[in-house]
Amino acid sequence: MESTQILDRAAVPASVSPLAVDATALRKSFGAVRAVDHVTLKVRPGEVVAFLGPNGAGKTTTIDMLLGLSQPDSGSVRVYGESPRAAIAHGLVSAVLQTGGLLPDISVRETLDLTASLFADTRPVAEVLQRAGISDLADRRVGLCSGGQQQRLRFAMALLSDPGLLILDEPTTGMDVEGRRSFWRAIRADAARGRTVLFATHHLDEADEYADRIVLMNRGRIVADGATAEIKSLASERAVSATLPGADPVALAALPEVDSVEALGDRYTIHTRDSDAVARHLLTRTDARDIEIAAQTLESVFLSLTSQGTAS
Repeated sequence: MESTQILDRAAVPASVSPLAVDATALRKSFGAVRAVDHVTLKVRPGEVVAFLGPNGAGKTTTIDMLLGLSQPDSGSVRVYGESPRAAIAHGLVSAVLQTGGLLPDISVRETLDLTASLFADTRPVAEVLQRAGISDLADRRVGLCSGGQQQRLRFAMALLSDPGLLILDEPTTGMDVEGRRSFWRAIRADAARGRTVLFATHHLDEADEYADRIVLMNRGRIVADGATAEIKSLASERAVSATLPGADPVALAALPEVDSVEALGDRYTIHTRDSDAVARHLLTRTDARDIEIAAQTLESVFLSLTSQGTAS
């Protein structure tokens, strides 16, 4: 039976109402496949939340329900106290999705002008161009923009209504390393102004660096929810690395609390739940040098939780 690790966070104060996202007991099936299975997600105004999970975990289906693009089979969704469609109509929520929504034969500026015409009140086009970092592309035809530049255009489109909630589904698809960094600087600057951000990504370094909180889905369920440091602490194992000429890997694996040993030449990595005891053994009983102790990375915890399908 799967269980969810909901890590200690203060209860949402009664004064903070409504929640930016208030999703309760969502279920969604496609034929015999249950894509989302009893998902409850509460997001406070101003939070930056990373939504993680392997392919098929149910992230995109959940996001579709938050945006009103798909209706849950059961459960409820409110965005700032309104239905998703009403919140979008009132400019309270915008989304940056992976594909679609762009006309290749008009310019970047014309795309934004067209999008702005759909709302009663928007931010100036010049402002969102600048905030998305694409002012220099304003007169370029959309079809001539790279994939990363088109993603930044989608970001600019999402900013037009000055939404309280910004939902991003794999927002840096097609961007190079510098493009990703620049994009996330813009997102963090917006979050600093009080905007709520919920983003799904396969780039775990983005979640580690930019999210206040991580929600991890697997097999249609939320299996972990908490601050990045708390998520990492779910796996108590650490890695002790050392240079050990002539070492016996079998003897190292026999040490107490050692789960596995990896060797690359004379460099050994020992995965253990008691790094202090292993380090002490290496320092006093062996000729080990260049000893390093590393805590779990977000990637290793992600792999551990999703491969097991449970967080116990």
